Amino acid sequence: MTDPLDRIAAALERLAPSPPADADPRAHPAYVWRDGALVAARAFAPLPLTMLYGVEAQKTALRDNLARLAAGAAAQDTLLWGARGTGKSALVKAAVGDVQAAGGALALVEVAADRLASLPALFDAIAAVPRAFAIFLDDIGFDAAAEARALRSLLEGGAEARPANARLVVTSNRRHLVTRDMSEQASAINPRDSVDDQLALADRFGLSLGFHVVDQDGYLAIVRGYAGHYGLPFDPAEAVQWATRRGSRSGRVAWQYVVEIAGRAGVAL
Repeated sequence: MTDPLDRIAAALERLAPSPPADADPRAHPAYVWRDGALVAARAFAPLPLTMLYGVEAQKTALRDNLARLAAGAAAQDTLLWGARGTGKSALVKAAVGDVQAAGGALALVEVAADRLASLPALFDAIAAVPRAFAIFLDDIGFDAAAEARALRSLLEGGAEARPANARLVVTSNRRHLVTRDMSEQASAINPRDSVDDQLALADRFGLSLGFHVVDQDGYLAIVRGYAGHYGLPFDPAEAVQWATRRGSRSGRVAWQYVVEIAGRAGVAL
């Protein structure tokens, strides 16, 4: 007679969803790494690189680095850090799209922050693929240095290096990715050791790009660029009021304002 527990286990296994099948790693512009499989991104539609304003130096540096990766040349792991809403994530996608539009053999793979432990399996899945991959870790932050050590070893210092056709592109609101705990530093026997441990992860990125809060003129220039792209008139005073109500001036707030005026005008973006 079959054990009841075995029958229950078998029933649960039948009810469990099947793991996603791997998408062809050579066929799609972008993927999501999900449950140990490459899943084609449903709609990868990055903004044109020319539509990102106020970050000219960052655009050039990231785009050039990704173009080198796509060409099979040496390329850096990249950290984009700084104020929220300043275009870090948008730039990653736009730069990948721009390299692809120029014929570069490059794909984006987005990995959720809680899936970092599965990165070695992802590297195994793409190592032999004749294509370059930008591994996109969005909005990463750690509350303790110990949490960051696994990612540190994947970047540099682990026994098994990531494949040559893959580089990490990480965005964070924190320059050093790890919270600076002043009380921990004060209580440490050697405070310098605590500081070094907290900064060790950020030091492993060969390319570090900062994004800063824009002033009012910069904010209006971003609004003007977005609105002009879609042929939308706008009132600068209203745009400033929009940002004031949100307590922030940034590319994200500028885009939200343009979405608002486009909606009023019956224009689809």
